[in-house]
Amino acid sequence: MRLKDKVAVITGAASGIGRAAAELFAREGAKVVVVDWKGEGEEVARGIRDAGGEALFVRADVSDPSRVREMVRRAVEAFGRIDILYNNAAVGYSTPIVVGSVEELPEEHWDRVVRINLYSVYLCCKYALPELRRTKGVILNTSSIMATGAVPGADAYTASKGGIISLSRSLAKKLGPEGVRVNVLCPGTIATPMIAPILEDPEAVRRSEAKVPLGRLGTPEEVARAALFLVSDEASYIAGAVLFVDGGQSV
Repeated sequence: MRLKDKVAVITGAASGIGRAAAELFAREGAKVVVVDWKGEGEEVARGIRDAGGEALFVRADVSDPSRVREMVRRAVEAFGRIDILYNNAAVGYSTPIVVGSVEELPEEHWDRVVRINLYSVYLCCKYALPELRRTKGVILNTSSIMATGAVPGADAYTASKGGIISLSRSLAKKLGPEGVRVNVLCPGTIATPMIAPILEDPEAVRRSEAKVPLGRLGTPEEVARAALFLVSDEASYIAGAVLFVDGGQSV
């Protein structure tokens, strides 16, 4: 088991990539703190427990400082430590509040996207770092292939995801001497509830697949396996890395 006795806090873990990671990490021996603002996170935690693992659900809006502090407190109270922080919560690029250029997007929509996608990463790192320093732990942040390419009409989303890469690399340089590794995952087009409007339209799926050299959309489990590698000791000499899990779409 690659994560035996490790404690992993995963945000955005009620569905999609976060859920796949929570379930995989648990199978690899981790005690998992499932964090999401949606109540379905309890089902994920219960499923892990029913399978013989250890899991706690914390319902939290990770763009709220008080809820993030509570998340950290409850994780430590339940399991005594934090070894892995996987910041995965996000507003998806197909969500209505995301769509629009800087001229079109209402200010409150921009603020909401940046708060959930980027500010939440800052908050979770800020309040979990005392524990991660103690355990010489790992931070993994989810960005996107859209962070490094021009995507007209998704300005808030691309800005927030680009900010995650910059923040993560700065943290990697700062925290490396203290034994804390920080890395980034950039998923491509992954078949999750976040892109439901695409998945419900066969023609949209075909257009999306045509952009991918491997000729298909990715699965949450494929991203979760990449995440598992980066948070495990197999990646002990990897810090400040940006790993694309996109079927070659960014090439």
